[in-house]
Amino acid sequence: MERLAGTGVALVTPFDEHLQIDEESLARLVNHVIDGGVDFLVALGTTAESTTLSEEEKARVVSIIVRENRKRLPVVVGVGGNNTAEIVRKLEHTAWLSECQAILSVVPFYNKPTQEGIYEHFRAIAAASPLPVCLYNIPGRTGVNMNASTVGRLLQDCPNIAGLKEASGNMSQATDVLKVKRPGFTVLSGDDAIILPLMAMGFDGVISVMANVLPRVCSGLVNLIVREEYADARRWHLALSDLCKALFQEGNPAGIKAALSAAGIIKHNTLRLPLTPVGEELYRRIEELLVDISRM
Repeated sequence: MERLAGTGVALVTPFDEHLQIDEESLARLVNHVIDGGVDFLVALGTTAESTTLSEEEKARVVSIIVRENRKRLPVVVGVGGNNTAEIVRKLEHTAWLSECQAILSVVPFYNKPTQEGIYEHFRAIAAASPLPVCLYNIPGRTGVNMNASTVGRLLQDCPNIAGLKEASGNMSQATDVLKVKRPGFTVLSGDDAIILPLMAMGFDGVISVMANVLPRVCSGLVNLIVREEYADARRWHLALSDLCKALFQEGNPAGIKAALSAAGIIKHNTLRLPLTPVGEELYRRIEELLVDISRM
């Protein structure tokens, strides 16, 4: 498998005014981010509102992304949840997985498993997966943190676990993860706000929300860090900080859908309940920030 490093983009799922998948907007978005220089695509993640999609809709979203991608970039697809047996069943029986290059699987949410439970959960997924596995740690959403020691155990025992999206926001944990990772294992930031410090420490890139609307800028920042051009990277990091805060102020993907709508990349600023669009004041603020960044 091609190593997943650099800038990945966690694609939104655009909906029309009737809350059905807006296929035209999704196709436009895929080409927008590819033309903007991202390195890989992530489908059916948190930002895609995957928990509100039926299995048929998930298959359709992946089909559109694969069609528009035309094998230009690797496609990573979210396959996770809090029912281990059901995830294993999906991995063994989902035909469209063959069109993707890796899966992204989140730490089980709501159940609050122990570290042993997390280990056994991912060991079962790795054993069943026909594709390389990228772990996803996001304790703010799942209610439980996957410790670096658990990541280390999984890397020792599961050779097809190829990467980690780390979104704990904990710099000490990020350091511990880097200490236990094996050669060739990819560690990616799950937080746009701290791409610079994490990559300066040794992370390999990001799975970005902001790259939906600003793929060229986000890819440019990552490439500056890879080249160790830190003076320019600091300038870009600071210039993007206000937009990054605004995009998450009223939750994700509400903020990024507002930005995509304001930029004309998706047609409708619609989300499925229980998520709702951002308020008018924040929408205007996001519009203004996008104009400011366009002058960079």
